[in-house]
Amino acid sequence: MVELDKKYKVGVRRFNINWVGAYTLYIKETLRFLSVFGQTIVGPIVTSILFLLVISLALGETRPNVLGVEFIVFLAPGLIAMQVIQQSFSHSSSSLLMGKVMGNIVDMIGAPLSASEVTLAIILASVTRAVMISIISIIVFSLMIEIEIKNFLVFSSYLIVSSFIMGTAGFIAGLWADKFDHMATVTNFIIVPLSFLSGTFYSLERLPSYLVTLSYYNPFFHMIDGFRYSFINSMDGSITFGLSYLIIISVLMWIIAYTLYKKGYKIKS
Repeated sequence: MVELDKKYKVGVRRFNINWVGAYTLYIKETLRFLSVFGQTIVGPIVTSILFLLVISLALGETRPNVLGVEFIVFLAPGLIAMQVIQQSFSHSSSSLLMGKVMGNIVDMIGAPLSASEVTLAIILASVTRAVMISIISIIVFSLMIEIEIKNFLVFSSYLIVSSFIMGTAGFIAGLWADKFDHMATVTNFIIVPLSFLSGTFYSLERLPSYLVTLSYYNPFFHMIDGFRYSFINSMDGSITFGLSYLIIISVLMWIIAYTLYKKGYKIKS
């Protein structure tokens, strides 16, 4: 009996970070959305193109310049940022929810991966999906209108931080949701409205003063405004405040996601 106890004694983790395991989970999550490339990558890009074409045809050349550029040039980066927000949220949220509904989340729970490794692997896969969508969108949009990245540092900073925040938000939502109806509620009544009403189609100069004040504390606004600045060198807000604000939110959001997963919040529901 003593020998059996020693034989089946639970081992102690002998490494601080399981790089191989975390990288494997990241690759698995990346391949998950690449396996349905038409739905996860092409679909959002086509949606952005349709928005661009319909709005440009509806307004024609009657729309005055916004922030010193043509409205269509102002609109294009906002549409790309909107898809970055929505799709990075969609990836991590669907990953967790599908794992819970289908029951295969136990494979991830049983793997020798810490809470930090699991959260970061899934969130970074969301960031990867957002980066792919943004790059392909820019290439396609550049064939139709004059659009180019004028500040690569600002572009990459806002792209990574924004998609990280939304990937983390999706992770938290995936833990909270028990069924697809719950996730649809969050997406349709929170994520999509905020991404539409945070400067995608308009500048703050068209809003009443009290809404302008509220917008400065809306992280969605700073995601879109900063992303657009990298294309047109003009913005409604401030890079210093906006980027600092988003970085703080990203850290706080990840701490929440890490804590919830570590405690096993609704994982087996």
